[in-house]
Formats: sequence, C-alpha cells, structure tokens
Amino acid sequence: MTTVEQVLGASSVMPVLAFKGVDEALEISRLLYDCGVRVFEITLRHETALDSIRQVKAALPDDAIVGAGTILSPDLAKSARNAGAAFGVSPGLTKELGSAVRAMGWAFLPGVSTISEAMAAADMGFEALKFFPASVSGGPGFLKAAGSVLPGIQFCPTGGITAETAQDYLKLGNVPTVGGSWITPRKADGLIDLGATRERARAIKSL
Repeated sequence: MTTVEQVLGASSVMPVLAFKGVDEALEISRLLYDCGVRVFEITLRHETALDSIRQVKAALPDDAIVGAGTILSPDLAKSARNAGAAFGVSPGLTKELGSAVRAMGWAFLPGVSTISEAMAAADMGFEALKFFPASVSGGPGFLKAAGSVLPGIQFCPTGGITAETAQDYLKLGNVPTVGGSWITPRKADGLIDLGATRERARAIKSL
C-alpha cells in the first residue's frame, strides 16, 4: 500500500494533470514517465478521468505512483481508489471526507489555506496537507510561518506555482514537493504541447 511519505518523496514536483480524454492521458503520462516522472496526480475534472487513472496505472511500470486529484466527496474518493488511484488529493477538507478516507486507509492530501484549517486537519490525523491555492494564500511566507507553529506538518503547495517560483517553496523544510500544472502547457489549439512538456518534465530534476 502506498504511503503519503512515498507520494511526497517521489519527486520535487508532482504534476497536476487535467486530461481531456484517455488517449491524451496515456500519451502524456508515458512521455512524463520516460522523462523521469514517477508520481502523477490525475484530476477528476473530466468524465473520462477515472478511466484515465485505470488505464494509465495499467500502462505504466509498477514504480509509477498514480493518484487522483479534485477529490470532493467520499463517493469520489471510493471511486478513485476503486479505479486504482494509489492516493488522493483534495482542494479542501470536510469532516465527512476526512472520516471516509481515514476509514479507507488511503494515502490522502487534504487541502488547507489557513492555520486553523491545518490545525483541524491535524486533529483528524492528517500530517501531510495540500496548501491551496498557494500563490494567493500567502505563498512561501505563509508556509515559513506555518512551520514555526506546526512543525510536524508537511505541505504540498499547489496553485499558481511556476518553474520560476517552485524553488522558493522547495527550500522550506516543510515542503518536500510542489504541485505543478505548468508541466503540461496547452497550445492555442487546445492540445498539450509535447515539446514543452518534455522540457519541463526533464527540468524537474534540477529543482
């Protein structure tokens, strides 16, 4: 069973992937894997997302950690896990969602944007949290301050982070990884830019 520690330690950047179909999911995930990426957050923002998780997990080698993002309810959590997602990520946290994923024994990163929310999540047993939306909720400054009062909590900041600002987060002791939607930019025609994606994925190693 995949642990949160394994998810956070897989890479300095966790690609946040919003695919428009299964074929795109397979093509891009294989490209990212070939570039050294080993952790994938496939967001549940498209009707094919669960099928994408299922097929990407089957297509990639066993060392690929495929998870689900945008988990908003217990039902979505259960559906994602049943599709093969090794972990889940949510933009926020409710008592119902927290209780459900804890009962499932599933690796999970609930989202918070304030100290009070982080304290509430910690009370529910979560010691690794998604900080979202990072860039407009205090950025690295918030997380530096959070580290002094919540030293036992690790954060994966996501939202508005770029290749240029990622290092500002990663230099903090409570940030093992950042969520990166910038890894897979789309062109004017709506298709993911393969060349840019390849370059950005390879650049993760230098962060």
